[in-house]
Amino acid sequence: MDEITEKLLQNGFAIAVASFLLLRTDKRMEELKDAVLKLANVIETKGVKI
Repeated sequence: MDEITEKLLQNGFAIAVASFLLLRTDKRMEELKDAVLKLANVIETKGVKI
């Protein structure tokens, strides 16, 4: 248990930064997905053939 705690303390900042970036990237991916779905709806309603 002490070994796990020691490793966590040594790498805590890196873990925090990586977690923050993953959460931020996930939010961006959701926004991009929504934009693509809206674009697909617009294209479909306009009757554009791809």
